Amino acid sequence: MVFVTVERLVTPRGELVLRRDGGHHEIVSNGVFLMDTRNGESERELVRVAVRAPGARVLLGGLGVGFSLAEALAMDAAAVTVVEIEPAVVRWNREHLGRAALADPRVTVVVDDLATFLARDRHRYDAVCLDVDNGPEWTVTAGNAALYGDPGLDAVDRRLAAGGTLAVWSAATAPAFEARLRTRYREVAVVRIPVPRGEPDLVYTARRD
Repeated sequence: MVFVTVERLVTPRGELVLRRDGGHHEIVSNGVFLMDTRNGESERELVRVAVRAPGARVLLGGLGVGFSLAEALAMDAAAVTVVEIEPAVVRWNREHLGRAALADPRVTVVVDDLATFLARDRHRYDAVCLDVDNGPEWTVTAGNAALYGDPGLDAVDRRLAAGGTLAVWSAATAPAFEARLRTRYREVAVVRIPVPRGEPDLVYTARRD
């Protein structure tokens, strides 16, 4: 693979790079690979396991390269709120990745830290899908770890509608996070999604009574 740097910038959280290899793009944060446009099956599955019926109100933590948003709209969500901390990621989706889903009238994009957003938001969601890190135990920034602890889960619970589902994407097993979910929720599942190389991606789900 021969990568061409499309854009490199410094954010309050460090270096963020968009690279291109042929017809595909990838995003790298502080030298750590985050995501690319090659597959997207596990990002789509993140939404599939959380959205249980058409007309759902969906909160997506993390825009990524747009796979989860596209899947939520394909599943006839009534409204999708996307919270993305990096304005460059939103811009890259529009300018370089051609993600037309961002223009859908059902979509609201909020550029903000997810924890900050959860603290002030007053809406209820049928599905909350989190994909802001490489996993609960492999966070992009140290501050994100709080999202997967009891304070972060408390904040999510306040935004979940009755019967709503939390889904969390992870590139690796997160046994401590799974154990925490099982102490809080009666219905917890782990979905493993095969990937072309390496260990499967995982989606942790928990349903609110």
